[in-house]
Amino acid sequence: MSQLLAIVGATGKQGGSVAHFVLSDRDATKPAAEALRARGAEVVTADLDNPESLKAALTGASFVFVATETVYDEKVKERELRQSKDVADAAVTAGVQYLIYSTEVHCEILSGGKYPVAAYDSKAEVEAYMRTLPIRSAFYAPATFMQNLATSMVPRPDPDRPGVYTIDNIFPGDCLYPWIDVIADAGKFVGAILADPDRFQGKMLWAGSELATMDEVAARISKGTGKTVEYVVVPEDTFCAHLPPAAQDQIANMFRFCSEYGYYGPESARHLEETITQVPYKLTTLDEYITAHVRLA
Repeated sequence: MSQLLAIVGATGKQGGSVAHFVLSDRDATKPAAEALRARGAEVVTADLDNPESLKAALTGASFVFVATETVYDEKVKERELRQSKDVADAAVTAGVQYLIYSTEVHCEILSGGKYPVAAYDSKAEVEAYMRTLPIRSAFYAPATFMQNLATSMVPRPDPDRPGVYTIDNIFPGDCLYPWIDVIADAGKFVGAILADPDRFQGKMLWAGSELATMDEVAARISKGTGKTVEYVVVPEDTFCAHLPPAAQDQIANMFRFCSEYGYYGPESARHLEETITQVPYKLTTLDEYITAHVRLA
């Protein structure tokens, strides 16, 4: 008997990775949706702000993978809580057997109230809610996206030092962070759950391929590109000045939390190492990603 996987967010980075991995292993007008159709997927439009459309879209599905899009504005937490809970409720109503949710740690709780991070805390609260529902579930928490190194964190020319490129941020250069090529590898973590749902029932996969500091990342980009790249810690005011007002405290708190408590909290390294042993697929290394995708002018 065939089973249907419904992906909420199939045209995004995480959902797209899951869709392409599942299809390879065995907004519906976007080019990404057309690519999925071409590979045999059925693409159904559903509105996360319309619970009735969710119920219709999930009807007949055995598994549902959920990854919501984070928009850093004043309503980020309220919106993610509402939308994700509505998807979970719709899955229960539709008779779905299994939920897989893209979550994160609760920064405010782990930091004793010091660092609330709306985009992370909302996901952790949804995860807690899903665990109370009459449906089986498993969870995956993606690491820092390697894609950031080709976009928001790409090394930029230093105006005062010709030939030198810098990556600027507020967290220490010697703090270890887990990294994931989310486009290539998110589907591999979710695929491990789909391949053995009983084993992963109620469990968390801490999804990344390796740990590296920003100083190490800069050195690896230097080696991979032949350019001089340095990581530079900048004042928080300087960093936040380049962010939209509504996003400043949220993003700064995320980096503050990671710097003081670790990306996944104090047990980040152990979480990552234990998860990697449970995923039977080749994961992308930082060096491989840098070689393939990081380009400096």
